[in-house]
Amino acid sequence: MAFLEEDFPMQIHVSFEKLVESYKTYLTDDSDELHVKRAHRVIAIAEEYPELINGLTNAQQVRNLQPQIDLLLADLFSDILQQNEIKIACLPFNEFIIKSSRRYEKIIKEAGDDYQVEISNFDKDHMYIMGCSIILKMSGYKIDFRRPFFYDIPDADGIMRYYRMLYNADYINIEKGPDALDITDSDVEELLDNFDNIDLWKKKFPPRSWYFKGFVLANLYDATSDVSLSEFKTSLLKYDKSDVDFIDGFHNIFQAIFNLPEIKVGFSNYNEEEETLERVPYNNVESFVLNAEQKRACKSALCSGSFYTIFTQKQFFAVSDVERYLSSDPSEHFYKNLLDQNIKSAIFAPISDGDNFLGLLEIVSPNKGELNSINANKLLDVMPYLLDSVKRSREQMENEQEVIIQKECTSIHPSVYWKFRKEAKRVMTAQIDGEASVSFRDIIFKEVYPLFGQVDIKGSSNARNTAVQKDLLLQLNEVKNIIEFANKDQQLPVYEEFLYRIVSFTQDLEEGLQVDSERGILNFLNHDVHPLFDHLKKKEGILASLIKEYNDSLEDAMELIYKNRKDYDESVMLINKRMAAVLDKKQEEAQRMYPHFFERFKTDGVEHNMYIGESITRENSFNKIYLYNLRLWQLQAMCEMENAHYELSKELPHPLDVASMILVFNTSLSVRFRMDEKRFDVDGTYNARYEVVKKRVDKAYIKGTSERVTQPGKIAIVYSQKEDEREYMRYIKFLQAKQYLGDTVEIVELQDLQAVTGLKAIRVEVLYKIPTKNEMKQYYTYDDLIEEIRS
Repeated sequence: MAFLEEDFPMQIHVSFEKLVESYKTYLTDDSDELHVKRAHRVIAIAEEYPELINGLTNAQQVRNLQPQIDLLLADLFSDILQQNEIKIACLPFNEFIIKSSRRYEKIIKEAGDDYQVEISNFDKDHMYIMGCSIILKMSGYKIDFRRPFFYDIPDADGIMRYYRMLYNADYINIEKGPDALDITDSDVEELLDNFDNIDLWKKKFPPRSWYFKGFVLANLYDATSDVSLSEFKTSLLKYDKSDVDFIDGFHNIFQAIFNLPEIKVGFSNYNEEEETLERVPYNNVESFVLNAEQKRACKSALCSGSFYTIFTQKQFFAVSDVERYLSSDPSEHFYKNLLDQNIKSAIFAPISDGDNFLGLLEIVSPNKGELNSINANKLLDVMPYLLDSVKRSREQMENEQEVIIQKECTSIHPSVYWKFRKEAKRVMTAQIDGEASVSFRDIIFKEVYPLFGQVDIKGSSNARNTAVQKDLLLQLNEVKNIIEFANKDQQLPVYEEFLYRIVSFTQDLEEGLQVDSERGILNFLNHDVHPLFDHLKKKEGILASLIKEYNDSLEDAMELIYKNRKDYDESVMLINKRMAAVLDKKQEEAQRMYPHFFERFKTDGVEHNMYIGESITRENSFNKIYLYNLRLWQLQAMCEMENAHYELSKELPHPLDVASMILVFNTSLSVRFRMDEKRFDVDGTYNARYEVVKKRVDKAYIKGTSERVTQPGKIAIVYSQKEDEREYMRYIKFLQAKQYLGDTVEIVELQDLQAVTGLKAIRVEVLYKIPTKNEMKQYYTYDDLIEEIRS
């Protein structure tokens, strides 16, 4: 059986030709008899078994000549390093092993009989493309196809270990076969822009059309800590409280970081108002300090020593032997509680943001001595990311609480208020008749047509990060100038060290804002720089004046420069305010045309929902002409909101683009006001598809591209039915004649969303109306305006 039965651009031949050639160079080396002797031995084997040079094409041939191969590779697998090095001689992107070190064999044996060796972050298409990349590289093209490859191998305790491979390709040769095509520079240019187009790669490099002769050496090293830390960060970023598997993955990550298969992870929140530790309000997160309790006062939940270490010193508290600690004080609840849960050793780590204590990380083990003050230091790399995640979770929880409050207090829209009054009257009548258990029923509006639209601020996250980056760079530069001035006046080594750190922070920021960039700089400023400035400003002179100017530029609460971020925040606020004002004013005229339900929300932009139908108006007057009219009104309103944004953009302290979208749903649905949630929602499983599309469609890509459907200067009208397309094309032609919309119209297909397929979109240019001196209107597209700005 050949080494690779599936598609691959090369036929694989295990050959030791280049290795033997390297030994032949030793024959002229008279100064080292040992090298010459080894070279003669290797060359003799190759001459006796010429197939080792010509190439072996299947595994059985390799096994038949394994003793000779072992002799050829003896220098590459030094016996004295066999127990330490994790090394294999193998084929590229292939699990077939020609020879391996004893440590590698031990690792594979401990993984179990059913373990299959395979590269974890590699699929068949990428294997094919990487094979083609090797050919291009060996043909003289500067193709950098290197990327980290990993083996995921469980150890004897069942903990997944991650081994990174480092390839040595000194002993391979690539040759053209009779079916191989000539590769031109233009072919390479095309391939460089189409990495994931497997059909194109197979066209340029037909399967098995080239010959691979040789073998590769791969050294593996244990990268479990690095990979586990990366997975930890990724898990925190994508954490979903509804994901019941999250905490199991969390346990696995910490087990890998500590290399302890039986440890578990818990967490408890801190309630500052009541000075208590509380359970996290998600079912899958445990707290070993609280055990079965929902909350407990901090001083009674912890012992005096742990309370002082965690809350006052804000340091890790490690208990290596719970039984020993309990024996010294049998009445201590803290240790008794742990032992009741079969916890024999533990580490408790405070999660705090400066003086603001947020919660407690709990790592526990059923084994004495496994967790201690020494391996507690492994948490130093973890805690900054956990802190950011806890802060993010708290902010999300506070936002959810605000949403609940708003929902509870939101007034009912006038268009549907009549039905709530009718239900209230029914409840009152029933109560008068003695029905004590009567309750307010959900309000349902059947056969209504939904309309949804949004004007979204494009790239708001990137814009905010850029603003933060600029403010931090500005502040670091001002600090640098002051310290340089101080250093001229009195040269101290600590000033040089501060300047070195400032340069390092600046270089990191210029490469991009990372998750912990702001926190690291803030810690440096608050803990080192500002105390120094407080000391230096006591002196009279220029230095004190510089420090005063610097302090005056800081935002009092944060002690940070808040110039670009303030511009960004004000710009978002102004955009939302203007868009909402335009929409509210337009909505008044729309209600006069025909009553309908309307609600809008401010996020990073403004979005709105509308429902129209007979069950809302309660009059026998609804006709689909009113739906069509509202759709045309909505498209026109979006044009006017775009124009309002353009007028506003000249005044914005931080320029931001917006992109508009309308979602078309061509069938009626039922809307239910859920009394338990105090909000309107679509009713029924099929209708829920509408809500799914609403939440995801603005992030959708055009099929076959990496381009988002929503773009500045265009309105995207998303739909699924041909009749919707015809209807909106009529509206577009009308608004083109009214000079609301430009001539450029495109119809695109969208990539499938989860559980939603077959969506299309019409994208049409918006015309921006610009008054001239003679009060005549001139009309420009978004591209025209950008061209004018750049010229």
